[in-house]
Amino acid sequence: MVISDNAVVSFHYRLREEGGEIFEDSHKETLILYLHGHKGMLAGLEEAMAGKSAGDCFDVTVDPDKGYGRRREGAIQRVPKKHLLTKGKISVGQVVQVNTEKGAQEAVVVKVGLKNVDIDSNHPLAGKTLVFSVEIVEVREATADELSHGHAHGVGGHQH
Repeated sequence: MVISDNAVVSFHYRLREEGGEIFEDSHKETLILYLHGHKGMLAGLEEAMAGKSAGDCFDVTVDPDKGYGRRREGAIQRVPKKHLLTKGKISVGQVVQVNTEKGAQEAVVVKVGLKNVDIDSNHPLAGKTLVFSVEIVEVREATADELSHGHAHGVGGHQH
């Protein structure tokens, strides 16, 4: 089966910034699962997967417009520490989870105060050109539940 809309794809990847070292490797964890065509994956990565099959290995370069977006100027915000989902000691440069009205979002700490932190609300990978080395492990048809929920279920996907 080739990857097309409504296919559930399981894969591994290695991620690096263009010209840099690998900083993320899913081979050390559970397979990644997603439902193709439902915007649950970076646009550039999903486009590169279309038409591929189990066993295919490839590299894809994803520019910011099809990755995590361009960096937004003026994205520094002061947030009360109580709004951080990340607990424990907070330090400058740390990636934290912030509770927002849109759910948990990642941000980078730029200043730590007694009760507040200043965060850069750009995604930590915003503005970066990324290179994914992908290994497609399995492609299957989505179940009726997966289609109605809009995401893949099971290990590496969303659990219910």
